[in-house]
Amino acid sequence: MSFVSFVVPLSASPVSSLTLPVRLSQQIAFIAECDKLKEIFRQTINTQSRRPENDAEHSWAFCLCVMVLAEHANVPHLDVLRVLKMGLIHDLVEIDAGDTFAYDTAAMVNQHDREARAADRIFGLLPADQSYEFRALWDEFEARTTPEAKFAHACDRFQPMLLNARTEGGSWRKHHVTHEKAQGRSLPVADGSTVLWEAIEQMLREAVAAGHLAPTPTPE
Repeated sequence: MSFVSFVVPLSASPVSSLTLPVRLSQQIAFIAECDKLKEIFRQTINTQSRRPENDAEHSWAFCLCVMVLAEHANVPHLDVLRVLKMGLIHDLVEIDAGDTFAYDTAAMVNQHDREARAADRIFGLLPADQSYEFRALWDEFEARTTPEAKFAHACDRFQPMLLNARTEGGSWRKHHVTHEKAQGRSLPVADGSTVLWEAIEQMLREAVAAGHLAPTPTPE
């Protein structure tokens, strides 16, 4: 008995001919679109490779901070899952809007408008109920009024401060950031966690002492 070997073309695969339910197709399209977050690079650099951190890495590190540091939130018994959801989606808008450098005041002028348009498109890829939920979470994060949003912002600001402190000044030195500017950038941390704010204050003092962060200019 002889056997004939053959390869089934991918296009002829039974799986490829299946029609997915609309809801699942929308969810898969959203997930695939979000892979682009790995290509959005930030000004902060990673501690080992010293290459620029991307937004997906930042979002993961943000969520790790939430899990590890939740006990230090100003408000006890936070809805940690809600904060984690904010962490995962908060920067998805940068797929369209790009990363706005924390100390670029000119780019910040229209940042929210650019990101709101991006939120409309990106979250609009989802089924209606999830689109509404994700957009509401993003709006809550941006508004910074709930305890969860305040702690989310605390972690969002804490994580790049930590990276800069552990990379001998990283983007601080590259962009000539002063102690005053770095301190101002981290002010919202105190609204979510005074403990993390105090930790940042110590990091900033140590960075100035080590020459990794420029001191606040003395008024003439």
